[in-house]
Order: sequence, then structure tokens, then C-alpha cells
Amino acid sequence: MNTFTPFKWRHFQAEIILLCVRWYLRYPLSYRDLEEIMLERGFQIDHTTIYRWDQCYAPELEQCCRSHLKETNDSWRVDERYIKVKKVWMYLYRAVDSRGKYAGISLESKA
Repeated sequence: MNTFTPFKWRHFQAEIILLCVRWYLRYPLSYRDLEEIMLERGFQIDHTTIYRWDQCYAPELEQCCRSHLKETNDSWRVDERYIKVKKVWMYLYRAVDSRGKYAGISLESKA
């Protein structure tokens, strides 16, 4: 049986590659930061290697994850409420699109 393996002929395991690419895409880290993090974990990876992994695998990850994201549009408003939580009055901020779908919620103390 012939199965497609996108990590075939790579020097590092698929988990290490995906971890570096995911951290780079998710957090504000540079390639050199990731190089240092991987060195602390016992993997000697050059920052240009991580750059090549990002160029190769980031579009595929984005394509796979795109279908799981919530559909939203460009029209947004902030819904602000004043509620009581555990006997403390707080502001509740909610981001709402034009179709009424909530995108984010934030609680802040009145004080």
C-alpha cells in the first residue's frame, strides 16, 4: 500500500516539526526564539530549518484548520452589559457580528 507521508525524508520527527510550526504560527516567537526553545529541550535545530518547515507546512495546516473556524463577517459591534457575579458588579463585554453570533467575551470588575 502506498500512503502519502508529508514528513518522509525529514531529519526530525513529525511531532517536533508540527510543534515548531504551530508555536511559530500561534505565539509571537521568532525563528531564533524557537531555535533556543528546542535547544533547551535537547534538539539542535537551526532557525533556517524552522523557517523552511514553516514555508512548507503552514499552508497545509491553515487549509486543514480553516473548516473548523467559526464563520464570521466584517460587521462587528460590542455588546456591553452590567451584571452581578458572586455579589460583585462587573461589566460584561461581548463581540457580536451582524448576524448575532458571539465571537469573544470579557469580564471586567467595576472597581
